[in-house]
Amino acid sequence: MTQITDNQRPLVEVEDLSVRFTQGEKTVDAVQSVSFAIEPGKTTALVGESGSGKSVTALSIMRLLAYPKASHPSGRIRFNGIDILSATESTLRQLRGGKVSYIFQEPMTSLNPLHRIEKQIGESITLHKPLNATQVRERIIELLSLVGIRDPESRLKSYPHELSGGQRQRVMIAMALANEPELLIADEPTTALDVTVQKQILELLKELQEKLGMAILLITHDLNIVKHYAHNVCVMYQGKVVETGPVDGVFSSPKNTYTQTLLNADPKGAPAPVDEDAPTVLETTNLRVWFPIKTGFFGRTNSYIKAVNDVSLHVRKGETLGIVGESGSGKTTLGMALLRLISSKGSIKFHQRPIDCLNQKQIKPMRRHLQVVFQDPYGSLSPRMTVGECIAEGLDIHGICSPQERESKIANALSEVGLDYDVHCRYPHEFSGGQRQRIAIARALILKPEIIILDEPTSALDRTVQVQIVDLLRSLQAKYDLSYIFISHDLTVVRAMSHQVMVMQQGKVIEQGSAHNIFTQPQQAYTQQLLAAALT
Repeated sequence: MTQITDNQRPLVEVEDLSVRFTQGEKTVDAVQSVSFAIEPGKTTALVGESGSGKSVTALSIMRLLAYPKASHPSGRIRFNGIDILSATESTLRQLRGGKVSYIFQEPMTSLNPLHRIEKQIGESITLHKPLNATQVRERIIELLSLVGIRDPESRLKSYPHELSGGQRQRVMIAMALANEPELLIADEPTTALDVTVQKQILELLKELQEKLGMAILLITHDLNIVKHYAHNVCVMYQGKVVETGPVDGVFSSPKNTYTQTLLNADPKGAPAPVDEDAPTVLETTNLRVWFPIKTGFFGRTNSYIKAVNDVSLHVRKGETLGIVGESGSGKTTLGMALLRLISSKGSIKFHQRPIDCLNQKQIKPMRRHLQVVFQDPYGSLSPRMTVGECIAEGLDIHGICSPQERESKIANALSEVGLDYDVHCRYPHEFSGGQRQRIAIARALILKPEIIILDEPTSALDRTVQVQIVDLLRSLQAKYDLSYIFISHDLTVVRAMSHQVMVMQQGKVIEQGSAHNIFTQPQQAYTQQLLAAALT
């Protein structure tokens, strides 16, 4: 056996690591005998479906689990020779945020909603570097600029809820890079980002890695990212590493059946064609959503943020309109305006009937025909209501059926999305992300709507689950002749779902047409840029 010299020794060594969670008499072995190494200046990717143990393994490296409920029946973790599992709290405080940084998957829950962005990034810097207030502020502006925040000085006083999902993720990355760590643990760092921003962030991390010699542990369900940006990969399944090795070798000759399943899990095919005589269900003409910017003591309107600017569209019965564009392009705002959940100007017609002029009382009966599935089902499903109550909420509001019919409709809705009726008495937190999204679809479906707006419904899901949800949505569309407005930054999913595609930039539609033409012959430079940035 060749002796390992200091220069060859990995930065992180995980040996035979196990993680057990104990709740009363119940125990769960979330990670079992996992071993891998992270080399200095290299990227190691942990891939696998939700619940495979990726994040638990990564959190163990920084000892951030909920101890003593969490324990390690076996294993050792070394960081630069330091035994992490036996290190003192003082040693760990020096490592966390200094030598080792963590980018969490969900920035809205990771950022403090009560503190401005400047304070949150500055806190990480002042804890580890002897800089004065002016130097800290300059460093914060530099970091925000580095991760692609436009006009960073104007964002210093912003709270997290005032930023888009992509912007919040960039702030998290800025915080993690603040002290130029030796190891960056990135847990789904680009899930909420558009393809162009995703590529910018990944290229940025790669550039910083080369500049600083930084090692990266990348946790992701996107195998295209792994293929282009990782050196080594560990495939996890049900708490175990089932395959590991250099990326090129694993991708070209996967030995494990589960790895082969992951590599083949891309949404494929196309939706069923639309009848040429299909009537128009929803249409808009010159739709505008402008948010006033008020300044001065009296709050006079100084200018406007033109979130949606003169957008015209139409959706036929049984058709899917895909809407793509970067964060802040107005996609979600447009969807909320179509549902009459925010004020807008311009014409909105549902079956040729104007609805833009209706007040909330008048629009209420029509809401059963216009439903929505949000990006985050955990946030959109009430944690205090059972699954059955969540699904039946629309029935109760509209007074559609009797108590006897109500249970039958809940059972049918659950069956339509591939879930058993037995789950109706459980709560949302007891389900995986993919199951919660199925519940959210069932909640929209139970009212038998004509059109469903799907706002990033697959972005937080594993690739295998994405395929299942896409197949489910296409089958439901064919069965009930549903119309979809599908908002997403994942162009692979958009292509598999859409008949028509609309590309938005800064509130305007810059290109629209059939999905085939947009993907094969894009006319606008911005559309070409989006397609080029999508990793294939």
